[in-house]
Amino acid sequence: MGRLPVVAIVGRPNVGKSTLFNRLVRQRKAVVEDTPGVTRDRLYARTEVLGKPFLLVDTGGIDLAEKDPLRSQACLQALAAVEEADVLLFVVDGKEGLTPADHEVAEVLRRAGKPFLLVANKLESPKERAEEVYELGLGDFLRISALHGHNIGDLMEALAALLPEVEEGPTEEDLRVAIVGRPNVGKSSLLNAILGEERVIVSEIPGTTRDAIDVGFSYQGQHWVLVDTAGIRRQAQIKAALEY
Repeated sequence: MGRLPVVAIVGRPNVGKSTLFNRLVRQRKAVVEDTPGVTRDRLYARTEVLGKPFLLVDTGGIDLAEKDPLRSQACLQALAAVEEADVLLFVVDGKEGLTPADHEVAEVLRRAGKPFLLVANKLESPKERAEEVYELGLGDFLRISALHGHNIGDLMEALAALLPEVEEGPTEEDLRVAIVGRPNVGKSSLLNAILGEERVIVSEIPGTTRDAIDVGFSYQGQHWVLVDTAGIRRQAQIKAALEY
């Protein structure tokens, strides 16, 4: 069985990457909030387009000028996804327009030299042309609304054209182990220690982990999936959808 190709969704914060991720995996797997910096760790899911399977990666925003420690770590996680990916989906906010961070991401893609699709998101009407996106110098782009599903079919066709054929044989069910506990007890540190790498962001700030992060690894011939989880809290203590 061949290795599944990896497709990473990248872009500056708050352009709708997680909404697009959920749309392409056909479930609400990534936390979505109209607040920059919601996604921090790399989030993986197996999916397919037009019969071609692949691993899709949601990432935090790339902003090389970011000074906030957690957002800086999220940026490093996103850059790691760029290195790992076979294909990149570069998402910009077609409604808001370009920012210096968008141009920074464009330069990251140029240096990576990998196949990519440029996607202008949040365009609800055909009248919204987002011609400013051409200023990135990356050529033509796809106009979509991940939230409402506009032109997602066109995106899937374009993505399928970039993906190789992969022969999938029968696979055994992976053993899944969830790491659970209240916030700030070291769940993410334990996962990193098991893997021997800084796979997920670790901070003294409670609520650093927001999504349930699946991480595959092999041990003694058996493939496992470790699941890092957000902290379990009493319902009365939950004041908002997100913790900061």
